[in-house]
Amino acid sequence: MHGEKGVVHGEKGVVHGEKGVVHGEKPACMAKKALCTAKKRINSSSVREEWRFIMSNLTDISDVIIIGSGPAGLSAAIYVVRAGLSVTVIEKEFMGTGQIADSSKVDNYLGIPAISGYDLGESFREHALSLGVTIEDNNVTRLTPVDDIWELELSDGSTKKAQCVIYAAGCSHKKLQVENEEQYTGKGISYCAVCDGAFYKDKDVAVVGGGDTALSDALYLSDICANVYIIHRREEFRGAASLLAKLKERTNVHICTNRTVKKVEGSNNLERIILDNDTGIDVNGLFVAVGMSPQTELLKGIAELDNSGYVIAGEDCVTSARGLFVAGDVRTKILRQVITAAADGAMAATQAVQYLR
Repeated sequence: MHGEKGVVHGEKGVVHGEKGVVHGEKPACMAKKALCTAKKRINSSSVREEWRFIMSNLTDISDVIIIGSGPAGLSAAIYVVRAGLSVTVIEKEFMGTGQIADSSKVDNYLGIPAISGYDLGESFREHALSLGVTIEDNNVTRLTPVDDIWELELSDGSTKKAQCVIYAAGCSHKKLQVENEEQYTGKGISYCAVCDGAFYKDKDVAVVGGGDTALSDALYLSDICANVYIIHRREEFRGAASLLAKLKERTNVHICTNRTVKKVEGSNNLERIILDNDTGIDVNGLFVAVGMSPQTELLKGIAELDNSGYVIAGEDCVTSARGLFVAGDVRTKILRQVITAAADGAMAATQAVQYLR
C-alpha cells in the first residue's frame, strides 16, 4: 500500500516511515506507532479503504467494538454492520439486553404498543444477530487508547483491539444507602419488580421512589401483592400523571409522601421498614427505584465526565477522546428512554463510520 510518503508491504511486512523502518515477521507484529504514522499520511479514499482492510484482516483489530447490548448498543451494531464494517458487541450480562428487560410493559415505543420490555429487548437482539452482528458475553475490565488503537482487557483474561469504540454500557440501580440494606438484598430487598415481584404474591411490599419506574413498579405489584406502600421523599411525584392516577384507583395501594426509609429490619429475611418519623411498616419485600448511576468507571481519565459521572457528549455522540463514541443512558442528555437510546446508537455508529473512512 502506497501513501504520500510511506509504504506498507504484506506478508512479512515492512513499514517505511519518514524517519525509519520497522521490520516484523507478520503484519500483526508491526509496531503500532509506525502504523499510525503511516495512517496519518493517507489521504485518498481508495488507499484509506485498503488501510482499513489491512487493519481488520491482518492484525486482528476490529473496526468497531461496542460495549453494551442494550437498545443503544444493538442499534449502533446494526448501523455499523450495514456500513460493511467489522463489529463486535461485548455484553457483561448473559444474553443481556439492558435495563429494558426489567420493564413489565413498554407502551411508548413507536409502532410497537403494549410489549414487555423483555420481548422488545429480545427483538432488538434477534435483529442484530440476523444481520451477522457478533455478540460476546464478557466483561470489559480495562479500556486503553494506544496510538489511535483501543485496547480492551476482558474478565476472562483475553484482550481485543479496535480502531474505535462505541460505549453503551448503560446505568446501574442506585441503592438506598440505609442501615442493613446489604444484609437483606436478595432476601426481601430488590431493585427489579418485574424480576422478583412474583415471589411476593399475596404479600405486603413497599416501593421507594417517585419517578416513572417507581410508579410502574407499584402498579405492576398491585396486581400481585396484597398491599403496596409507595414511599416518596417529596410531596409531588416526578412520574407520569397517568400512572399516578391509575395507582390512586387501586384500593391496595397506599401512598406515603414526604417520607424516607431510615432502616430495614428482619431476621433471616426482611420483615419491616422504618421510616424517618420512626413509623414501622411490616413488609416482606422492598423494591428500590430511586434512580440510576452511569457505568462509566472505565472512562475515568479517558473521556470527559460530568459531576454525576455521565459522559459529556452532544447529540452527535462524540466524546472528548479520539475514536470513542457514546450512546444511550450514559450520555449527558435530557430524556433517557428506549427510543432515544436507539437514536443515539444510530448516531454514534454513523459518526464512527465517518471517523474510519
